[in-house]
Order: sequence, then C-alpha cells, then structure tokens
Amino acid sequence: MERPGDAQEVQLFKGQRSRQPSRHFSPVTPLHFALCCCRGSSGLGEALGRALGQPRGRAGAVNSWRALIWACVGSACTTAVPPGSCTATLGHWPELGSDRPLSLQAYNIHVNGVLHCRVRYSQLLGLHEQLRKEYGTNVVPAFPPKKIFTLTPAEVEQRREQLEKYMQAVRQDPMLGGSETFNSFLRKAQQETQQIPTEEVVLEVLLSNGQKVKVTILTSDQTEDVLEAVASKLDLPDDLVGYFSLFLVRQTKGGAFSFVRKLQEFELPYVSVTSLHNPEFQIILRKSYWDSAYDDDVMEHRVGLNLLYAQTVSDIEHGWILVNKEQHRQLKSLQEKVSKKEFIRLAQTLKYYGYLKFDPCITDFPEKGCHVVVSAGNNELNFQVRLPNEQIKEGSFKVTRMRCWRVTSSVPMSNGPSGSSPGKSEVKLELAFEYLMSKDRLQWVTITSPQAIMLSICLQSMVDELMVKKSGGSIRKMFRRRVNGALRRSDSQQAVKSPPLLDSPDASWEPMAKLSSKLTSVSLRGISHSSSANDVGANDFHGNYAFEGIGDEDL
Repeated sequence: MERPGDAQEVQLFKGQRSRQPSRHFSPVTPLHFALCCCRGSSGLGEALGRALGQPRGRAGAVNSWRALIWACVGSACTTAVPPGSCTATLGHWPELGSDRPLSLQAYNIHVNGVLHCRVRYSQLLGLHEQLRKEYGTNVVPAFPPKKIFTLTPAEVEQRREQLEKYMQAVRQDPMLGGSETFNSFLRKAQQETQQIPTEEVVLEVLLSNGQKVKVTILTSDQTEDVLEAVASKLDLPDDLVGYFSLFLVRQTKGGAFSFVRKLQEFELPYVSVTSLHNPEFQIILRKSYWDSAYDDDVMEHRVGLNLLYAQTVSDIEHGWILVNKEQHRQLKSLQEKVSKKEFIRLAQTLKYYGYLKFDPCITDFPEKGCHVVVSAGNNELNFQVRLPNEQIKEGSFKVTRMRCWRVTSSVPMSNGPSGSSPGKSEVKLELAFEYLMSKDRLQWVTITSPQAIMLSICLQSMVDELMVKKSGGSIRKMFRRRVNGALRRSDSQQAVKSPPLLDSPDASWEPMAKLSSKLTSVSLRGISHSSSANDVGANDFHGNYAFEGIGDEDL
C-alpha cells in the first residue's frame, strides 16, 4: 500500500516495454526531450519543509513553496528517471488561509537522456508568450490551453504529452530552437532546479594530454562563455575558438575517456558537471570538426597547433588511431625532433585519424547480438564487429547513405513491488539508422549503447558540416556566431604542455588490423528488425539533408 507522502512511479505504456522515440528534424543540434510530472500528497509538503528548515504550518509551507517545487519530490525524483520513460507524481501544497490542499504539477524535463530541470506549467506558458511576442503567432506552435477545473489523471497525462510535443516542436524549428529566449529559459531552469546560486567559481577543464586548465567563471556562465574563458587562458586566437568544443566525459580506469555528450548552448557547464556528484565526470576540450582539411586553419597558430598535436598523441596512445611498428618509429622520430606539423601530417594518413571511438556495444548487423566497437569520423560510422564465431570484421556506413535515424529508449515493465524503480541497467538506449545498402534496398541497422545520443549528435554534426561545404559556406562562419564583440581576455595565460614521447606500440593493434575484413553488401544477409519503419510514425525520425542516392556501381 502506498503511504502518505510517498511518490509512486507509474508505467504509462502497455506491453513488454515502453518506447518513447526522440524526435528531431532540423539541422540544429539534436535535443531529445522527455517530460514527466511529479506527484506527492499533502503530507509531503510539510516533510520537505522540515527537510529544508522551513517553519511548520500553512504559512511556512506557502513561504517555502518556491524552494520545494525545485526539490526532489518523492522517491521517484531522487532516483534517475530513465530517458524517454514517464514517471508521474503530483504535489499537493497547502493553500494560504485554507486547510484545502492545492494541486500543483512540476514537470521534469529530460534533455538528451539526462534530467535537465523541473518547471511548472506557468513557466512554460511564460516561455510560449515570450516566443510569440518575438516571432509571431504564425511561427510558434500551439500551446496546451489552460484549464479552469482541476485536471483528472487522464488530463494530467494528456497535458504532459502535449507539453513534450510543444518543447520538441520549438527545438526542431531552427529559428526558435536556436533563439536566446529558448536557450536562456533552459539555462535558468537548470540553475534553479539544482539550487546553485550565481557566484564566481574555479572550473577545471582538461586537455587531451591530461593537463588541467583552471578558469574563473560564474556558475551561470553558458557553454560558449566557458569555452571562451578556456581559449583566453590558453591564448587561443578568437577566430580559432569555434574549431573547438567542450565535451562531458567519464574517465575510465585506464585513463581513457568515455564520451557522454557535447556540451550545448542551452546548459551551464559548471552546473552540468557538478550536479552529477561524481569526480569521474569531467569536461574536456577537443576539436569539434570532422574534415581533416580544417587542420590547416588550426595549425596556423602556435596554440592551435599545440592543442591539435596533444590530441593526436593522446588518440594514438589510447589506440584510437592505429599504427604499425614502422609508422610508430617514424612518429616517435618526429616527436624527438619536435616536428609537430610533420607529426600531424603523418598521423592524417593513418587509419581512424580524427575519429571518436565509443565504448563496446551491441548491434544487429550483420546479425543480431554482435559485439561491436563503433567509431565516428570521416563522415561515416565505422564498425569493428566480433561475430558469434569470434571472427572480427570491419565495415563503414557513410552518413550520406543514411536516409534517416532515430534514438529510442526502452524500459522493461517492473515485475517487482509497487513503487519500485527500474534500475539503471534496465534502461536501454538505441540508435537506429536506415541505410542504402544498394540502389533499391534500404535496411535498418540498430546500435544498442548508452552513448546512442552522443552518436546521434555526431551524425548530425557531420551532416551540418557537409551541408555548409556543399553550399559553399565558411566553416569559420558556422562556428562563430558571436555578436557581442571580442572574447574576454584573461590576465594570465597558460601554455599547452607538450605530451611525452609515444610508448611502444601495442602488439595487438597490428593483428587486429590484419584480422579485419571489409563487410560488403553482397555477403550480408537481410535480418528482421524489432524496430521497423512501420513501428513508428514519420515524425519519429531524424531527417538527413545530406542523403544521396547511389547506383550499384558505387557499392
């Protein structure tokens, strides 16, 4: 039986598991929204009030309402809410001067699989009205209307779904989703949810060589502000800042990094990393483009060259770039001569240069249940697949042959006691893309990985870069959107330290390359997919503007 004040997790989908596809259509950075609402009982308000040191009674509860609405409401909010799943809780707060409870709903907004903030309907309505004022009624999507009477449980869920669709529709519009009004709303809500005051702090940002750059920022500084503070500390020229980005990573035992996501314009880096309460999560600076031709621009300046050199050395040491013994000898010789440009030129010819390597995961290609290591780079996803017979094969999927892709999350229905929360291991993220295998044959390929959203972000950034090049635009213009003048310059600069000489090559690298063989469309057999194109609507896909038709002679 549910006790007063307890929160209850409610499964909102029937069947073996719930699936809530993330949607994205525009050439802006993917942003996957999931909204859920919070429910408690009249006893919960007083309990939270005591926890926050607020006075007892009706007046105390009302005075502490603003603080309480951002607090964790019940046990369902103290645990990680699975992305795409919907936990429903509803808070009842005493009304001033009355013993009658007041029903209020706070919506959890999950962005890219992570709880970003909690907001009320009235705050979302305020955002809607501001967008309408700036862009007009015809541009802004319809907003769920106000209700005069108390909402029924069915109406509460209906409103949640409508608000989720509204937020996704706004983000999918390049003008609305990229607006300062929308992004500042999410940033302020993130800061209020985590209850972090605006103050000056020191934030550590890692470089690829492990060097820590300490910058003094405000907790309310957005991603671009922090990036520019790091650039200032390193004395990186203004016109090169846009070639780099900040990434949230998780450090593994071996010293390597597992990429969580690229930090976006709608979040506050300090809040994002500190709210995880885990020292394994850190922020790292890396280049943010895919085409190695842009290396020439970066290497024009000393600091840009040092950053690119440090990243290249790190990628080789971690096995992201494959080298044989002879190549390793040449690279080490160039290191000893401090020939950084020549070192990078040679590295550009090596396999997987400029790729991001992801953690081992599962794919259904060429058959279900195959273990795979996915790397993203050179406008493709590269697969190193270990088949059930232990044979290793390699294949690449060009982004220009992906008609569309989607990210879904699934949560098995709990068979345990009422109110039990699904464990983190039960949450499954999938990236599925529809690939043009031959002239008239499209096939779905699915990757099951906790890094599915990061993979989706990589695909979208590749498409964006291709479209800029195709239109004859400048990548500098694509990266530099700042309109408020020059960057803030730090009083003290910090040099990028040169990484140590390369260690001896790993003996397993070369055999791995020899064992690998190209996957071809001829040798692949068709497989059945649990997530076919008929399972979801057309609005669930990420459209690919760089998709190109091919002929059989191109395969």
